[in-house]
Amino acid sequence: MNLMLKRVMELNVHQKNFSETLLTRIIETEPAMKRLIERLLVKNKPVFAEKKLDLHGEFSKEGNDPFTPDYSSSVWMGVSEENGELIDLHTIKIWECHRSFLGMTTSKKIPGSTISGELLDETVEDIESELREYMSDFLESNDPEHPK
Repeated sequence: MNLMLKRVMELNVHQKNFSETLLTRIIETEPAMKRLIERLLVKNKPVFAEKKLDLHGEFSKEGNDPFTPDYSSSVWMGVSEENGELIDLHTIKIWECHRSFLGMTTSKKIPGSTISGELLDETVEDIESELREYMSDFLESNDPEHPK
């Protein structure tokens, strides 16, 4: 099974740079990415079904306040066999806020620890292209009629 967290362009943001503009960007990007996943699933599920595969995808969010540690949001697409066994997973992080101390992530509020976040620094169109390429590459590399 190939589980993949796609390394895309990210913008590292220190807590002192958390702003209303950043919050707006996060709040606007999350539903746009959710709609993208839904649209891609509707269009591509039948193509995967023809190959006896199931295409899945979802927007995922943990936490309520984007500027508190342990908040994260992402989208993922995965492929499973008809029996439900996951074959491949592709995850793209939208925003993640965390606390760190001496460069290591920590859940404890240690004196000297800092809060920062990582924001997806690509457009929805860029992510759509990436996910289309992911699906195309997956179908191509798993086509028994056209082995590589």
